[in-house]
Amino acid sequence: MAGALFAVAAAFAAAPAHAQDMQSAPSFVDNFSSFDRSRWYVSDGWNNGNHQNCTWSKDLVRLSDGVLSLSFEKRKLKDREFACAEIQTKQRFGYGVYEARMKTDTGSGLNAAFFTYIGPQDKKPWDEIDFEVLTKDPSKVQVNSYIQGKPKNGKLVDVEGGADKGFNDYGFVWEKDRLRWYVNGKLVNEVTNPDELPTNPQKIFFSLWGSDKLTNWMGAFADPGRKVTMQVKRIAFTALGQPCQFPESLACTITNSN
Repeated sequence: MAGALFAVAAAFAAAPAHAQDMQSAPSFVDNFSSFDRSRWYVSDGWNNGNHQNCTWSKDLVRLSDGVLSLSFEKRKLKDREFACAEIQTKQRFGYGVYEARMKTDTGSGLNAAFFTYIGPQDKKPWDEIDFEVLTKDPSKVQVNSYIQGKPKNGKLVDVEGGADKGFNDYGFVWEKDRLRWYVNGKLVNEVTNPDELPTNPQKIFFSLWGSDKLTNWMGAFADPGRKVTMQVKRIAFTALGQPCQFPESLACTITNSN
């Protein structure tokens, strides 16, 4: 549920997926030595709906010493009392290995997410693949996907040592017939049901946001009284069949389907 909650998603639910739709942008590794504006769009001045208690602000996306920071703070912005941060790729990516190295903060009612998403605003069905650290409990991360706007495969898995105590590696391998999630190189969830696999290329997102409405899921929101930050050291996409791009990459060790 890291992607936007669009009521019009149902209007696109019946749209067929075609093989040519899976054309993907090329492999890349971004270590955030600089901020590549040809790759990234920074969300600014809007929000994802009534469930979100903050407005995206470009001011809360910062880069320093090879670490990208996305923050959440109390600052009235438009009709919200808080400001939050999100970036997304301008290109769409298909089957391959997706990997992020990141560290989260803590706080009830907040969501620190690394995910892929496409939806009605791009004239596509809502497909999504998620890692979501609900920072009320940073000892775990939620993995899940959305297929044509419907949640699938949700599972809470342990993050050894805690998502907030150090940088951890989150990755998923998306193939035509299989979807696998990994935390620090360990397989934590796998799906092979064709009805529960995304079929549309997606953009890559990082976001940190809050809600005072989704309490059953994210916990009761509490003003943290400080700036809360998630940090990202690396993001990579390796297309299926392409060589692994750095020694620690999942693409160096996993076996992909043909």
